[in-house]
Amino acid sequence: MVVPAPASRRSIARVLPPAPVRSLFFMLLFTGVLYLAEFVDQLTALRLDDDGIVPRTLDGLDGIIWAPLLHAGWPHLLANTVPFLVFGFLAMAGGFRQFVVVTAMIWLLGGLGVWLIGPENTSTVGASGLIFGWLVFLLARGFFARSGRQILLAVALFVIWGGILFGILPGQAGISWQAHLFGAVAGLLAARLVARADRRSRPAPILGA
Repeated sequence: MVVPAPASRRSIARVLPPAPVRSLFFMLLFTGVLYLAEFVDQLTALRLDDDGIVPRTLDGLDGIIWAPLLHAGWPHLLANTVPFLVFGFLAMAGGFRQFVVVTAMIWLLGGLGVWLIGPENTSTVGASGLIFGWLVFLLARGFFARSGRQILLAVALFVIWGGILFGILPGQAGISWQAHLFGAVAGLLAARLVARADRRSRPAPILGA
């Protein structure tokens, strides 16, 4: 009887990136882009915050691309920095290619949700949609993959950061609950799709003499 190589299962159940130093370096660079954008916005007259998602307007559609890179001032960016770094780093556990696919799904689907149902005459900016998407991805993937280690990580993350999930509820002035909600939904969908892809890629056992 031939059974699947154990390395495949370890890969699926991984909770840290396979190349942690490079992954951390990438996330620091990614975060640096957010700070560079805020410096440009603060020190020039470009008014980058106007390039956010403006719901149901053609001109505001390209804000889906730019909104996660922009913030409404330093307090907004500082509040997002630590969860952005931590969740982004942990979301690389499945490898860089998977991280890109998951991030793109959250980025685009979350932004499209804001564009469809966000309040009129507003410009939504900030990385919180990504943050919510990564968090829900990390919370859900272990349950879909049936990985004990990933579930333990999910429990720890929920204890530390689970309270922010109340941000998907309407009611806070100046806060885009739409970005939080659709980012979270996209993260849940990404976790489901990743788990299904991992199961399909796992070698099947072969019975022999």
